[in-house]
Amino acid sequence: MIHQWKRALLEGASGEFECGGRKKPEIDEEQVKELHAKIGELAVANSFWNEI
Repeated sequence: MIHQWKRALLEGASGEFECGGRKKPEIDEEQVKELHAKIGELAVANSFWNEI
Protein backbone atom coordinates (compact mmCIF):
# COMPACT_ATOMS: atom_id res chain seq x y z
CA MET A 1 0.00 0.00 0.00
CA ILE A 2 2.81 2.43 0.83
CA HIS A 3 4.36 1.63 -2.54
CA GLN A 4 1.10 2.65 -4.25
CA TRP A 5 0.98 5.93 -2.30
CA LYS A 6 4.59 6.69 -3.16
CA ARG A 7 4.00 5.98 -6.84
CA ALA A 8 0.89 8.21 -6.85
CA LEU A 9 2.87 10.98 -5.16
CA LEU A 10 5.74 10.76 -7.61
CA GLU A 11 3.41 10.72 -10.61
CA GLY A 12 1.22 13.63 -9.49
CA ALA A 13 3.35 15.84 -7.24
CA SER A 14 5.04 17.82 -10.00
CA GLY A 15 1.68 19.24 -11.11
CA GLU A 16 1.10 20.74 -7.68
CA PHE A 17 4.22 22.90 -7.90
CA GLU A 18 3.72 24.24 -11.42
CA CYS A 19 2.15 27.65 -11.95
CA GLY A 20 -1.60 27.18 -12.29
CA GLY A 21 -1.19 23.52 -11.55
CA ARG A 22 -4.16 23.31 -9.23
CA LYS A 23 -7.32 21.91 -10.75
CA LYS A 24 -10.66 23.17 -9.61
CA PRO A 25 -12.14 20.47 -7.38
CA GLU A 26 -15.19 18.67 -8.69
CA ILE A 27 -18.24 19.31 -6.53
CA ASP A 28 -20.93 16.68 -6.10
CA GLU A 29 -24.03 18.81 -5.45
CA GLU A 30 -26.02 15.85 -4.11
CA GLN A 31 -23.33 15.07 -1.55
CA VAL A 32 -23.19 18.75 -0.54
CA LYS A 33 -26.96 18.72 0.10
CA GLU A 34 -26.67 15.55 2.18
CA LEU A 35 -23.82 17.00 4.24
CA HIS A 36 -25.69 20.26 4.84
CA ALA A 37 -28.69 18.26 6.06
CA LYS A 38 -26.47 16.25 8.40
CA ILE A 39 -24.88 19.44 9.73
CA GLY A 40 -28.36 20.81 10.46
CA GLU A 41 -29.35 17.62 12.31
CA LEU A 42 -26.19 17.70 14.40
CA ALA A 43 -26.61 21.39 15.20
CA VAL A 44 -30.15 20.79 16.46
CA ALA A 45 -29.06 17.79 18.54
CA ASN A 46 -26.11 19.74 19.94
CA SER A 47 -28.26 22.71 20.95
CA PHE A 48 -30.79 20.35 22.57
CA TRP A 49 -28.17 18.63 24.72
CA ASN A 50 -26.52 21.94 25.65
CA GLU A 51 -29.80 23.26 27.06
CA ILE A 52 -30.26 20.33 29.43
